[in-house]
Amino acid sequence: MLLGCIADDFTGATDLANTLVKGGMTAVQVIGVPTGPLPEADVVIVALKSRTSPVAQAVAESLAAAEALLAGGARQLFFKYCSTFDSTDAGNIGPVADALVKRLGCGFALANPAFPTNGRTVFQGHLFVGGALLNESGMEKHPLTPMTDANLVRVLSRQTEGSVGLVNFATVEQGAQAIKRAMGQLKEGGRRYAIVDAVTDQHLMAIGEAAADHALITGGSGVAMGLPANFRAKGLLPERGDSAAALPPMQGRAAVLAGSCSRATLAQIGFARDHMPTLELDVLATPDVAALVAQATAWLDATLGESGPVLVAASATPEKVAALQARLGRDAAGALVEETLAAIAAHMVTLGVKRLVVAGGETSGAVVTQLGVAALRIGPEIAPGVPWTFAEPVGMHLALKSGNFGDRDFFLRAFEHV
Repeated sequence: MLLGCIADDFTGATDLANTLVKGGMTAVQVIGVPTGPLPEADVVIVALKSRTSPVAQAVAESLAAAEALLAGGARQLFFKYCSTFDSTDAGNIGPVADALVKRLGCGFALANPAFPTNGRTVFQGHLFVGGALLNESGMEKHPLTPMTDANLVRVLSRQTEGSVGLVNFATVEQGAQAIKRAMGQLKEGGRRYAIVDAVTDQHLMAIGEAAADHALITGGSGVAMGLPANFRAKGLLPERGDSAAALPPMQGRAAVLAGSCSRATLAQIGFARDHMPTLELDVLATPDVAALVAQATAWLDATLGESGPVLVAASATPEKVAALQARLGRDAAGALVEETLAAIAAHMVTLGVKRLVVAGGETSGAVVTQLGVAALRIGPEIAPGVPWTFAEPVGMHLALKSGNFGDRDFFLRAFEHV
């Protein structure tokens, strides 16, 4: 193993793996803190469900994952979080990063969630989604991690025991050596973190090069773009080409499960209605797991066939989500959707579904856990940030999609990549 990664949700883990596989590294994503020997790969990514868990739990699980990766020989650690810096003022990005910095004794880490291909950029320390500031992009209405401040220096400062500096756009434009010098000066000045601006992929490549000798990198998947070249330059990584993304042949029935309430996923569901059989569950009208599962299983028994994919969605508009949370409480509302879709996924498998797309980080975590997935071998990219994977030991292909990723026709295009 060259790189050991800790991801705070399951779709984020596959997003990161996708970036590294495109760079020629073999990658395996393991589910939860490893308890036995790690799989053989250039990169092992521990996928946790820690983004919205209590801070103490997120820290404990992340440290346990770090210990397993270090014991497995990882030369560098990467803490992966969302490209929209999904968090709250209480954490969990800052507290987890603090714990990892202390464990490694490195005193400093960069922080960069940028992913320009999907419209996430950082300029003067502010996170943009497309052309809008984060807090004006729709993410301020996220049901679990509302983001009301686009200034990442400010956001991270509220979460960490250390201080936060900025490597600004003008410095990043000068390239890797200038970035490296700026980060060194911030560390010498007592800063624990540096938010690093990035507007293009070239910026991310330069940041990755500048961090070649860092014990810890934190960020979204984009900043990992420059890491394979670092290992290759040290003679540790051979040229592999497309073979890094090889998976077993696909077979079996196809389906989509959607639990994300993001704008992108809602648009994808709207497009899919006209192109595949679609069942939209009204969780607000029927807030009962057993009843919702019964409705979905009856529909699947009558609808699922061999000719093409079907879609079951429990996504909702922000207004409906707010109403459900007001009725049940935030945690109970989220658990209702997750338990429902996890049970539906299990029924899909009994009906012969072997190709499954899951939309939403929390939904993906619930589904993978329900199906007993222990590891995901990372394959070819469907869309930026979303690869097909092969789930072991269950022997099926899964695509775990962040709610915000993909074009409107993603649910159809996914099954063209076979």
